[in-house]
Amino acid sequence: QVLLLESGGGLVQAGGSLRLSCSASGRTLSMYAMAWFRQAPGKEREFVASIHWNAGVRNYADSMKGRLTISGDNGKNMVYLQMNSLEPEDTAVYYCAMGPRSSRSTQDYSYWGQGTQVTVSS
Repeated sequence: QVLLLESGGGLVQAGGSLRLSCSASGRTLSMYAMAWFRQAPGKEREFVASIHWNAGVRNYADSMKGRLTISGDNGKNMVYLQMNSLEPEDTAVYYCAMGPRSSRSTQDYSYWGQGTQVTVSS
């Protein structure tokens, strides 16, 4: 089993920044990718960013391109998401995920955190 814990969410004004963190514990062997997704009320969970430890490949959602940086420390099983120039449309619960490969699909991730709320005021 793998446990993922997110932190760093909160309330921020439009144009502000937040840095989210995710820590993984348990049997993470063969889980080579970590990612961030988000879900707003009434909407499907959508891809935000991902990182593959071996290849070092990072992917970002087009809707947030240029405003995100995903990084991590594989040795510590931690991943971070730096978000800049936040907009009210970014308001959502942000979830950390871990899986065997990097993907933009929720179906390719085996473990999920409980989520952290991000609220951007106008």
